[in-house]
Amino acid sequence: MEMLNIWQESHNIRFGDIDRSDRLTLASVFDLFQEAAISHADNLGVGRDSMAKTGQVWILSRMSVQVDRRPAYGETVTIRSWPRGGERLFALRDYDIRDASDRPLAGGSSAWLIIDLEKRRPLRPQAVMDSLPLNEGLRALPSGAAGLAELKNPEKSAERRAAYSDLDYNGHVNNVRYVQWIQDALEPALFEKAGRMRLDINYLNEIHPGELIELWRAGAEDAAFGESAAAAFAFEGRRTRGGQAAFRAELRLWD
Repeated sequence: MEMLNIWQESHNIRFGDIDRSDRLTLASVFDLFQEAAISHADNLGVGRDSMAKTGQVWILSRMSVQVDRRPAYGETVTIRSWPRGGERLFALRDYDIRDASDRPLAGGSSAWLIIDLEKRRPLRPQAVMDSLPLNEGLRALPSGAAGLAELKNPEKSAERRAAYSDLDYNGHVNNVRYVQWIQDALEPALFEKAGRMRLDINYLNEIHPGELIELWRAGAEDAAFGESAAAAFAFEGRRTRGGQAAFRAELRLWD
């Protein structure tokens, strides 16, 4: 199989991808990007099975996704994904979604760690990244995910217990589930009327089966990224035992 610098696949927006507005949801965008990253890693020889042979696994550390137009049910789009070099211990990967006329609809930027499965510690990614295309200068977002601060004056908005359907192959809550939990913590109408959306999320600690997580919410700066949002929220998921943060996120919605 030919190794590709940029992965590309076509997708028809399905009934399970949309909400009552008949348009793609934010969690579905994360899901499409996840599948594209997995497929491209396999194509480049650094997928799940190849990494497992050396006792390693990819773990998503942080991600930013911005949706500028939400494609509708039945619309055919193209999902692209590509590695974009490294930053200290992180391997960077970007994504976008384009419509039938090749206009960009959504973009994403992510940072991944390579974890030693036995020691559960991050490894320097250079040995793996040396074999990957750099795609220098090809950025899907002008500013990607960065460290998010602790919430100020938060209020508890929900609780979630990690159940079977939340878990992935690695035995912890899948990254897309965090996005679904955030969506569920807000009124559906906020998402249904949103024409554009952005979510920045930091995955801080694994959530294991049966763990009870408290979702805390606060206001976020609404004028970030050069434009005031109709709604802006900051979220933190905390373990009920000890209060350790499992993730932090900031969500912005525009009409």
